[in-house]
Amino acid sequence: MIYRSKAPLRLGLGGGGSDVSPYSDLYGGAVLNATIDKYAYCTIEETSSGSIVFHAADLNLKKKYSSALKLPVDGTLDLHKGVYNSIISNFGITKPLSFKLTTYCDAPPGSGLGSSSTMVVAILKAFTEWLNLPLGDYDMAYLAYQIERIDLGFSGGKQDQYAATFGGFNFIEFYKDDRVIVNPLRMKRWIVDELEVSMVLYYTGASRTSDKIIREQQDNTRSGKKIQIEATHRIKENSYVMKDYLLKGDIIHFAKALGREWENKKKMAASISNRNIENIYQAAMEAGAYGGKVSGAGGGGFMFFTVDPVKRLTLINALKRFSGNVLDFHFSDNGCQGWKIS
Repeated sequence: MIYRSKAPLRLGLGGGGSDVSPYSDLYGGAVLNATIDKYAYCTIEETSSGSIVFHAADLNLKKKYSSALKLPVDGTLDLHKGVYNSIISNFGITKPLSFKLTTYCDAPPGSGLGSSSTMVVAILKAFTEWLNLPLGDYDMAYLAYQIERIDLGFSGGKQDQYAATFGGFNFIEFYKDDRVIVNPLRMKRWIVDELEVSMVLYYTGASRTSDKIIREQQDNTRSGKKIQIEATHRIKENSYVMKDYLLKGDIIHFAKALGREWENKKKMAASISNRNIENIYQAAMEAGAYGGKVSGAGGGGFMFFTVDPVKRLTLINALKRFSGNVLDFHFSDNGCQGWKIS
């Protein structure tokens, strides 16, 4: 049998950063996000070779191990091995498994679309299909978070795992003791269509490692830096405002709130923006954008802008003088999915 899965990437629309500990533990966090039709994919082929093969096709990385109950976390394909190790330890599996696992993603690591966390969800979903693991949506999202943030120690927030698992437009609240509440938004179709045609998603051409940015943000919170903490407060409060505008279909005020989000986000950590990002943002605004921001932690990856649809091509043409490229997308209603084939 062959087991496949896919999990959607997300756009962080509002509140990003308030889902990162210790801020979310101390003050509570709230984010607004939406999944898009770009995915992380996983295929598991059960074998009898007595070996485990991991192949990240998009990264051109392949590693083979003798079947074991625990694989070494050594800096190569650690997300893949982290999921395997967690499944072995958490679900009472007493015999090493033998399989080939292949992954690829529609966006590069460091894209700001939550690709790493989404990949963990996709891998976990494929194992769930294979081994019939008793995981509901909240269980899967939390286990994916635990694998990436606790077991492997990668810095980041909590929103990506829940967005990839649940899918669609969500307003997600975060509290201490890892308590998370996912509020799916009942979006009218015309609002989704209007937002979609009003948005331009732009890859800056430079992926980045979010670890440094997030650690700086965490250090600012731990040390009680007033400017940075107050900026995060405003970002969280803005997410509630953006949610209301979005549900009403008020795209112009939503977009202007997006711009306020970006101005506050830059105050959270010094490395969130840079000259190239500022130049791109300025060009977009001069071309008629109402507002925009970097998706994810910042520093590079994807940016997105909201503009009057009749000026969309003007904005796209204005971005052509930079080295990145525009990515066509549609919003996706579904969360992670898995299936099996003979």
